[in-house]
Amino acid sequence: MKKILLTLMATASMSASAWAADIKPAIIYDLGGKFDKSFNEAAFNGAEKFKADTGIAYREFEIANDAQREQALRKFAGDGNNPIVVAGFSWAAALEKVAPEYPDVKFAIIDMVVAGQPNVKSIVFKEQEGSYLAGVMAALSAKSNKVGFVGGMDIPLIHKFACGYIGGVKSVKKDAEVFEAYTGSDPSAWNDPVKGGEIAKSQIAQGADVVYHAAGGTGVGVLQAAAEAGKLGIGVDSNQNMLQPGKVLTSMLKRVDVAVYNAFSDVKSDKFVADIQNLGLKEDGVGVAMDDNNKPLVTPEMTAAVDKARADIVGGTVEVHDYMSDEKCPY
Repeated sequence: MKKILLTLMATASMSASAWAADIKPAIIYDLGGKFDKSFNEAAFNGAEKFKADTGIAYREFEIANDAQREQALRKFAGDGNNPIVVAGFSWAAALEKVAPEYPDVKFAIIDMVVAGQPNVKSIVFKEQEGSYLAGVMAALSAKSNKVGFVGGMDIPLIHKFACGYIGGVKSVKKDAEVFEAYTGSDPSAWNDPVKGGEIAKSQIAQGADVVYHAAGGTGVGVLQAAAEAGKLGIGVDSNQNMLQPGKVLTSMLKRVDVAVYNAFSDVKSDKFVADIQNLGLKEDGVGVAMDDNNKPLVTPEMTAAVDKARADIVGGTVEVHDYMSDEKCPY
């Protein structure tokens, strides 16, 4: 009996080791770097949680320019990394080209759909729904009836954030004015906190009491400018409430961390499906952050309004317009 038990234990140990050896997850971040306090950092946090929970290490890489995308994908896939998660819509073209070259490698892309590839999972979010809640909070906080939005790269995806935000603001105050601006038209727009701060200051000078950003690392400058002016900022992607405690009304959470964690876990548990996931309020894919840093800023009226808006959206009573559907904002 003892011999059988030892044999079973040895077999289990070998199986676990072999299983772990087969899983070599990797994540490649977008421009802006993994410590951007926003999108990329959320992806990093998801990978870190997976490592902590499973004991399985992961490989990572921060690209310095667009030319490195295909090179990095081929390097990781050629080295046997599996799965490989790429963070950001800008990875689509490279992934469409490289994924067919490595049919046995599972890939996942966050923020873009790469269809027709049997080894690619696409994970997108209903950013408009979380931004709508942020807009409700902004409208209830603004004394001037004016709020601002600072986007990063001027692309439809970021207009999706803006349009949802405007919808939330207008649901509370139909006559509210929303200033909208973007930091640029190329990837450098994600990592320019100085310019982000300048735009925020301009909107505040026009009367904005609250400024929401969807600008990656650029948004750090937006939040700082708002705080220094005695106004409120709204963070994005990760919980940024702690960057300027007491001066960040909330952060629109986009659970990129959960997307990365689940992508790794799906391959580990042999449950990978090359599908398209679209995560909104119903799926807990987006939301607004509430913690000790913003607790003094959130009134009972605001909490009730957010809860009602969330319930209405999940229940289908309120449908938040998706800018990506027609590239128009009706609010």
